[in-house]
Amino acid sequence: MIKNGTRLQSQVCDTQIVVVRSSEALDTLRCGGAPLVPLGSATGDAVLDPEFAHGTVLGKRYAHDSGAELLVTRSGAGSLTIDGEALGVKQAAQLPSSD
Repeated sequence: MIKNGTRLQSQVCDTQIVVVRSSEALDTLRCGGAPLVPLGSATGDAVLDPEFAHGTVLGKRYAHDSGAELLVTRSGAGSLTIDGEALGVKQAAQLPSSD
């Protein structure tokens, strides 16, 4: 299982992430159709799958229903997926009004 604080990078684009909250589902985490690898160990043999080329946004958190949460530290062309399901950008919590 991938631990909190683990830094990963895509094999097919410039995307880099930090795992903020881990879950068992991260074992099938992919970016651009290829598995993410530990930072600094990309081989460059993989090719970006056009079906998973929607991009990531720098500084945004991506969340999954399993509770997994990822922070993008470098954006890229590939999109983050778990079990083929695209991860969505986590919305900021609403603050109470100060009336």
